[in-house]
Amino acid sequence: MSKQGLRDKIKQAALKGRKALIPFLPAGFPGKQRFWEEIMMLDEHGADIIEIGVPFSDPVADGPVVEGASIKCLAQGVNLEWIFAGLKEYRPKLTAEIVLMGYFNPFLQFGIKKLMAAARETGVSGFIVPDLPLEEAKPYLGELKAQGLEYIPLLGLNTSEPRMEEYAEMDPAFVYMVSVLGITGSKVDINQVLIEKLKQAREIFSCPIALGFGLKSPEQLGTIGEYIDAVVFGSALIKHIEEGGTSNDFMARWG
Repeated sequence: MSKQGLRDKIKQAALKGRKALIPFLPAGFPGKQRFWEEIMMLDEHGADIIEIGVPFSDPVADGPVVEGASIKCLAQGVNLEWIFAGLKEYRPKLTAEIVLMGYFNPFLQFGIKKLMAAARETGVSGFIVPDLPLEEAKPYLGELKAQGLEYIPLLGLNTSEPRMEEYAEMDPAFVYMVSVLGITGSKVDINQVLIEKLKQAREIFSCPIALGFGLKSPEQLGTIGEYIDAVVFGSALIKHIEEGGTSNDFMARWG
């Protein structure tokens, strides 16, 4: 169900002549109550899939913007229990699909079976886990599938063709292509390497392809738009809110 739901959201966006929009916000940012207000705004103003970040003290793939926001959230006592409690209240009001993005340690500490049950009960469709490679994810994939949950692979500019083919065999709901060799918030360099990697991914995967890390505006997509189905933005949204903006006016630039 979650796989189809995620794919349907991306397909529906394509039928409207646009890329699916996947905003990311760390849970509890910029404040516990304001976070859910921002999530509601994202949903009301065009988000197709929303990534909720699970704060962690050592976010190795995140840049200073996401890391700083996550540390503030941890200081407020935000954890998975708080996230699932909030989802019980707010998830029925949302039309966007929900994905949790986080590092494996908090998930493991929470308890994997407990995590899957809570995710299923609160309408979460899947997980993006930057530090969980395929080999270490495999023991959990069967149970994820049984619970109707998705493991969404991250692809990099250095992901080999054989590794892509392994991911393709999983038939994921979509794959998340990292636009740069670096951390979140890095400047996107739309170069030939990225274009070639996207072309390769398009040949290998039958599922949608989302592009993220460093995206701020539709103008950045340029010539690569034909190779992707969805865009992910996090650092730019966080900065926008920190500077006094809201998710509402940020989403307007992608409308």
